[in-house]
Amino acid sequence: MISYEKKYLIQPEWLDKELVIKKAEEAFVQPMESITDVSAKWSAGGIHDYYSNGDYWWPDLKKPDGLPFIRRDGETNPENFNDHRMILRRMRTKAAYLAGAYRLTGREDYVLHGIRLLKRFFLDEETKMNPNLTYAQAIPGVCEGRGIGIIDTLHLVDVVFAIEEFYRSGLLEEETYGRLREWFATYLDWMLTSKNGMEEMNADNNHSVCYFVQASAFALFTENERIVEFCRNHYKHVLLKQMEVNGSFPRELDRTKPYSYSIFVMDNMVSICELLSTPQDDLWFYTLPEGQGIQTGLDFIFPYIKDKALWPYPADVMHFDAFPARSSMLMFAGCRLGQRELLDFYQSLPADIVDEEARRNIAVRLPWLWMG
Repeated sequence: MISYEKKYLIQPEWLDKELVIKKAEEAFVQPMESITDVSAKWSAGGIHDYYSNGDYWWPDLKKPDGLPFIRRDGETNPENFNDHRMILRRMRTKAAYLAGAYRLTGREDYVLHGIRLLKRFFLDEETKMNPNLTYAQAIPGVCEGRGIGIIDTLHLVDVVFAIEEFYRSGLLEEETYGRLREWFATYLDWMLTSKNGMEEMNADNNHSVCYFVQASAFALFTENERIVEFCRNHYKHVLLKQMEVNGSFPRELDRTKPYSYSIFVMDNMVSICELLSTPQDDLWFYTLPEGQGIQTGLDFIFPYIKDKALWPYPADVMHFDAFPARSSMLMFAGCRLGQRELLDFYQSLPADIVDEEARRNIAVRLPWLWMG
């Protein structure tokens, strides 16, 4: 989907070949999962409808039944329903590593297994997920689902690149490829037209940024040029205005986890530049009249990624030790902007992210799979 010139070409040592093949091999012996494997007792939807609870919502201990739940920002409730989210993410991880292993080895069994995984999750009548997030990040006693739940499918952006890799192999049949594109086109339409989708689109923090990462990837995958251009314009004229002239994101700094949220929002802003830049319309070098641009954001956050001891703001209330972790923005920006320091630091971080909070925040498993 992207064939934009890189100032630094991908180097073999960045590919983590042994890890990628190890993960792909593990996919053969792990279950082929779907959200229909686990029912959610609180869900107002059916077995094919994705469901999750808001992370930071807890039972009200002053109430006999705990309802309605109350918010404790930054504090994840481990008892909330998270199974569908984890199933979706595990499917994404398997698909990405199988696609990466195929690119590295040419072994067709990686592709064939990846196709089976995708069919079970998206297409098979008994196990498919419906293409909407109507019931995502519900709050017991408050609402059946919320717009901010759309962030749960951020990890699906990797899947469209895996599908394209499988399709290029010649082993993904046209009919199946077409049905997968139809699923993502339907989901994108729901994102663009539903109440939840429009609410998320118009958020003024990391949620709208993650919304447009998804909309950009899904529009490119389904060849919806009108929405691609809409996303590009929204990045320029709306999303960049969330950034201060010093490159910080004040809405993220105001959170109880300012460090990880600042990294997270910048990681996804970089993903938008990677997805939508062309030689004719290069978002990597686009700046607002006041000076905000992707380089401004990198100049603000990278010193704190490189040396967290310099961080001048409060520490995160949870998972502060989980970061920094290897994030795709270091590779994307390093290659596109020709900044070797970012690439060297990317390579210095562990290739296999094991902390669950970091895995949740870093949506792109194999950035080089995006880069052709």
